[in-house]
Amino acid sequence: MSRRILVVDDEQGIRDALSQLLEYEGYDVRAEASGAAGLAAYEQFRPQLVFLDVKMAGMDGLETLRKLRALDPNAVVVMISGHATIQNAVEATQGGAYDIMEKPLDTDRILVTLRNAVGHLALREENARLREVVEQKYEIVGRSYAVRALIDTIDRVAATDARVLITGENGTGKELVARALHRQSRRASGPFVEVNCAAIPSELIESELFGHMKGSFTGAVQDRAGKFEQADGGTLFLDEVGDMSLAAQAKVLRVLQDGEVTRIGGARPRTVDVRVLAATNKRLEDEIAAGRFREDLYYRLNVVPIVVPPLRERRDDIPVLIQHFLDLFAPQGSAARGMERLAADRLAALDWPGNVRELRNTVERLLILSRGAQVAVADVERLVGTRVADGSSLGGLDVCKTFEEFKLAAERAFLLVKLREHDWNVAETARALDMPRSNLYKKIERHALAREQS
Repeated sequence: MSRRILVVDDEQGIRDALSQLLEYEGYDVRAEASGAAGLAAYEQFRPQLVFLDVKMAGMDGLETLRKLRALDPNAVVVMISGHATIQNAVEATQGGAYDIMEKPLDTDRILVTLRNAVGHLALREENARLREVVEQKYEIVGRSYAVRALIDTIDRVAATDARVLITGENGTGKELVARALHRQSRRASGPFVEVNCAAIPSELIESELFGHMKGSFTGAVQDRAGKFEQADGGTLFLDEVGDMSLAAQAKVLRVLQDGEVTRIGGARPRTVDVRVLAATNKRLEDEIAAGRFREDLYYRLNVVPIVVPPLRERRDDIPVLIQHFLDLFAPQGSAARGMERLAADRLAALDWPGNVRELRNTVERLLILSRGAQVAVADVERLVGTRVADGSSLGGLDVCKTFEEFKLAAERAFLLVKLREHDWNVAETARALDMPRSNLYKKIERHALAREQS
């Protein structure tokens, strides 16, 4: 944090007194006699704090404050006034001033104001740092076609209020998609409230979602707002929605239809403005057929479906993900600070049934338990194992009886993976394989390849 302070006052005595005091406190001080000179100095000097006189010849302090805040909306300005009034204080506060002090200036008051302003700045910088850490933690990482297509869909859907149903295997990053949708939406400044429907007992899920009134059941010792009310003005993320009880599903459907929530034991409905995102690793069509999920709720939630690809369909992203997790975990006091190239290659060749979550946990484990300054191949073999992708050294092709059968099966598997990577865009896949599009169409027909239903 810088230790520079700008003093803008048309009285020489005030400038000298403030400069002497602040320099004694260890600050680098620059003093200017007018608002215009102060604005010019601010751009060059970039101070941590500004002391600005209200009454000055020419451009007064309030006008200078407005121009200063237009120049830098984060500027911290303390106003100084010889005849401070309530109107001065209101105008200064509305203009973005941090505080206002009266002349004659009191040394103790100056030091207290300075300490509070510096603390305010430190807190703001810490909040910005923590926000960066959180955003890095929930960043969607990857350069593969599958991830680029996913990010493109998020970009197009986020600006709307459409409900989104996010599907994918465990560990693929469904929560990251939900957070990205919220972060890029007009509701970004509102709350993001997450509910894990699988982790809450069925008898408590309704209270958790809709809230309850005091005395409505045993243990309800006070009124409590539910997750829908807590998410008002923001986003509610229903994770593992396929595990929600049928009774709770019926109430969620009513909220989605009417935009109103009634607490358990309450009589008065409350209006809520909530965007609902849902995620599941189950195939809800099968759950509907089995009578475990309401078809009408499915259609309410599934306005825009987003399928998060498993790691096996975006293996090109594994090296990028490894580096991302190294950057995330290495500064946290682990013994190892990096990973050898051969070790990263070995990790990239392994099978990851637990998807990105498993890879993340593995990188963290390697950094903690590796003995050297960098994670080596020996560490990967010792701490992870030597399993290869698809569960065997031949990726399941060792069941073929003849070499010709093996070649056909290998070609089919290879083309299927590449088509998935490029979201079944034949032209894009043909370019990536350096193959004429007509040849690829023939091979698709020969192997009876067809896109899976999501």
